[in-house]
Amino acid sequence: MSIEVEPGELAEMLGRFPFVYLLTVGEQPRPHISALTARARDSVVEVTGAGRRSRDAIELNELVTLLAPPYEPGGYSLIVDGTGRVAGEAIVVAPTRAVLHRPAEVPAPSTDGGCAQDCVEIGVTPE
Repeated sequence: MSIEVEPGELAEMLGRFPFVYLLTVGEQPRPHISALTARARDSVVEVTGAGRRSRDAIELNELVTLLAPPYEPGGYSLIVDGTGRVAGEAIVVAPTRAVLHRPAEVPAPSTDGGCAQDCVEIGVTPE
């Protein structure tokens, strides 16, 4: 099930999670994953604490994903896809898509191109 959420709600949703994983891909075809803090500001997400490998990967490939795991058993994960750029000590992510996602007990095939499990689409406003 996919339910769209208003673009202004990404900040509220992100504020519920204590940390996010930043997933980047540079020269190697394997993702690099870092656990970091993030906050939404204006229409972007600012991620702090990224190391050299994450920063280098973003310089090569700006496509990133933020994954915030559930903060309660059986809860939703927040997944934010976007483009990233290095800005001083931070990584700034311009979201292109965001969903709250929780696997259903029995995954059902999607018939509408949306989520095949129990997930909630979060609207984002690309820059």
